[in-house]
Amino acid sequence: MQLEKIVAYHKALADPTRLRMLLLLAQGELHGQALAERLNLSQPTVTHHASKLREAALIKERREKNTVYFTLNPSFIRENAQASVDFIFKREEVTDMSDVNETLKASVMRNFFSKDGRLRQIPAQYKKKLIVLGHLVEQLEFGRKYTEKEINTFIQQYHEDFATIRREFIMHQFMYREEEIYEVNPKEMWTRWDQVK
Repeated sequence: MQLEKIVAYHKALADPTRLRMLLLLAQGELHGQALAERLNLSQPTVTHHASKLREAALIKERREKNTVYFTLNPSFIRENAQASVDFIFKREEVTDMSDVNETLKASVMRNFFSKDGRLRQIPAQYKKKLIVLGHLVEQLEFGRKYTEKEINTFIQQYHEDFATIRREFIMHQFMYREEEIYEVNPKEMWTRWDQVK
């Protein structure tokens, strides 16, 4: 069980200044100087706290010439909050996806994967796409760090569009990326297909 990502999320939140920054950013994008003025802090202090929030993926940043703008990463914040609740209140990591709605999963596996295991196409329907992504990620090793090249090579065994699938892994929290290094997230952080309406 990888707890590091959940712990990192809570460590980033465990500071009054960083929480106040998130409250301000919840109202919209702000640049560093505006944050410093509203919080009555020096620019270096804001930069320090922003880097902690960015490292934990709680905020995003964009540059415009010499100005850095910050925005919240709301879906990540919500999903990690839920992952913490799921972890605390469930004795097992997460109900294995194969235990839930076997019929749908078997149908997706039959329709989207050929007999040699290749993915015929990426499903357009959200729930089916999550089943396919989950199946692919389950072939990777928990706790192992992968380079981007290794992830691309892995995906190409199943489908030629490695860039799209790699991006979907990150978007739906199946994997975590930091400085071109990829790692499988704990299962309770994955976007659950069986909870999609």
